Amino acid sequence: MPQDSGDIRMTAWVRGTVQGVGFRWWTRSRALELGLVGWARNTEDGRVEVVAEGSEEACVKLLDLLRGCDTPGKVDGVVERWSESRGSLGGFSER
Repeated sequence: MPQDSGDIRMTAWVRGTVQGVGFRWWTRSRALELGLVGWARNTEDGRVEVVAEGSEEACVKLLDLLRGCDTPGKVDGVVERWSESRGSLGGFSER
């Protein structure tokens, strides 16, 4: 995970029962509460891909929420990748 104090990008792939249960809407709501920008989309293999940019602290909180027990559906696992913010995102959308 990057250690600088600037904005970062967190990409997470969430697997489990996460499509058709309001998971993307829930993720968007949590991300907006944390002041993050980005998107969440269903993938063809049944996962949800989440891309979020903002402070490291906010991205870590979102990742913790994605792994938590209060999500819609059932999360079996989350894999994440950290990178530099691209700064090209605005708002948070469901794709």
